[in-house]
Amino acid sequence: MIHAYVPRDGKVECQALGADDAVPAGALWLDLHEPAAEEKARIEKDLGLALPTRAEMREIEPSNRLYAEGAAAYMTATFIAHADDPNPTSDAITFILAGKRLVTLRYSDPRPIGTCAARVTRQMPPPASGVEVQITLLEAFVNRMADVLEKVSLDLDNLSQAIFNERESTRRRQVGDGRDLQIVLKGLGRSEDINSTVRESLLSLNRLLRFLAQTLDAGSLWDGKDQKARMKQLRNDMISLAEHATFETQKINFLLDATLGMINIEQNRIIKIFSIAAVIFLPPTLVASLYGMNFQHMPELEWLLGYPYALTLMVISAILPYLLFRRKGWL
Repeated sequence: MIHAYVPRDGKVECQALGADDAVPAGALWLDLHEPAAEEKARIEKDLGLALPTRAEMREIEPSNRLYAEGAAAYMTATFIAHADDPNPTSDAITFILAGKRLVTLRYSDPRPIGTCAARVTRQMPPPASGVEVQITLLEAFVNRMADVLEKVSLDLDNLSQAIFNERESTRRRQVGDGRDLQIVLKGLGRSEDINSTVRESLLSLNRLLRFLAQTLDAGSLWDGKDQKARMKQLRNDMISLAEHATFETQKINFLLDATLGMINIEQNRIIKIFSIAAVIFLPPTLVASLYGMNFQHMPELEWLLGYPYALTLMVISAILPYLLFRRKGWL
């Protein structure tokens, strides 16, 4: 699917290109979302570009992600997608800046693309070139990553409450339910997955920003007075987000250690109960074993109250260790 964003009558219109539609001459931005082979071939022919394959987009070497070919600059970065879904993913997006036109090639549908498209179509006056569109796109991605990190922070606060809240800990001890801690472990795993993906995206985007600034400086492609300031602000925001992501990583590791410690405490408590129960029932078992020996000359066998005597002795031998444990505070 190909969408062209074309300035008309003082605003930008979004036009979906069909199989036989030519690329509009004044299009600022061409967005290729999961293009078919025929669509890619047509764009390459109309614009004189060599679009990278999906396998090439996944390569991690900077030389394969950031390079110039003729008058076009190719920039590929990895971004988080579907962060609100149970299984967030990350995928590569390629930005191709060919003169005043921007081409994006993607195989996922991250939210910032739609955010930027809505902003571009509402912007008055329309952007002067694809450079403005790309900076707007990068701002949308940085804002989205900030929102994702904020959500991770809130999730970690909730998980921390579940781990350290005294009422929850008491309830778990009373009902012997460790499923809450299993849920906490799964939540920590998901938070770490999202957080690490955001950090990867920030690192990839930081490289892209440096390459873009060098490309714009070399070709004198800046077409707005505030674009350099916005790029600088983007870098500052990314540094802050990277520091925040590092802090969240440390917090996740701390909560993970605390959760594993809580699980060990719960397991030790269960083992302790079984150990104490075994010690309490050991003396009655010894008494029962003594009077279970069927020797011929046992005076208790002839007693009228021998049976109640043996039962009373077993009860007393069980109560005494129990009282001792209570006094020592082991129960």
